[in-house]
Amino acid sequence: MATVITNSTSLAADPGPASQRRRGFRKVARRLPGYLCVTVLLVVVVYPLVWLLLGSLKTQDEFLNDPTYSLPHSFTYFSNYSTAWSAVAGYLRNSVLAVFPALGLVILLGTAAGFALEVLVWRGRGATLLLFLAGIMIPGQMILLPLFTVYFKLGLTGTLWPLIITYTAIGLPLTVFMMATYFRAIPREVFEAATLDGATVIRSFFSIAFPMMRNSILTIALVQFFFLWNDLLIALTFTTDDTKRTVQVGLLNFTGQFGVVQYGPTFAAICINVLLILVLYVVLNQRVMRGLSAGAVKG
Repeated sequence: MATVITNSTSLAADPGPASQRRRGFRKVARRLPGYLCVTVLLVVVVYPLVWLLLGSLKTQDEFLNDPTYSLPHSFTYFSNYSTAWSAVAGYLRNSVLAVFPALGLVILLGTAAGFALEVLVWRGRGATLLLFLAGIMIPGQMILLPLFTVYFKLGLTGTLWPLIITYTAIGLPLTVFMMATYFRAIPREVFEAATLDGATVIRSFFSIAFPMMRNSILTIALVQFFFLWNDLLIALTFTTDDTKRTVQVGLLNFTGQFGVVQYGPTFAAICINVLLILVLYVVLNQRVMRGLSAGAVKG
């Protein structure tokens, strides 16, 4: 009798294959909306890139005569890329010469300002931080005409200096605000110990603060880089010479003979620009994530 009771109890405790299948089905049903959302987002992100890549392999006749959803006749038609590179190389050089100096100034001045506003103690630092925050609320479109007048009177038009100066001024408010937030997460005892050891303010900034903020600086640098590199309005306003156009303005005026748009080389040029930015983000993605969470918790 004891054996029978034990067996019946074990059978009752065993859920059985049918019960396991029901639990598995319910688990999949609960996760199905999440899977569908991820699939939709993936299609929304990947489809334009695939369409852009396929378009860069088409000839002009295929663009004009075939449906937009048709595949290219040849997947090895790379002459569009050679044509695009010969036209875009100069624009890429101008973008590098305009963006990277401005980015360096933004990082250096913004980090120094955040250090001064959060680490150093002086009267009026709260009002100064508010002034920087006010700069975030000023639309860039409002300052283009006055800046163009100033640059014209100074004789800077026709050069890349208007872009460098404007990019630096526009990027500073957000950089100062974010760096001040990140500096709040660093214990003040670190800088106090450096001061007791005889370190000056400049030494504390370059030897302690700057190295400790590597991930945060990289995150802000990437955010500002994407904004400055993809800028069209400012570059279109201040680049009056074709030889000084950045890559975004160059893509806007990417036409062939007699003003006819060459769709294949245009798609190839856009692919080159997108690929450079995409590779940069994929390589530095983990550092960006660490930098975004660095200022979330105060240490």
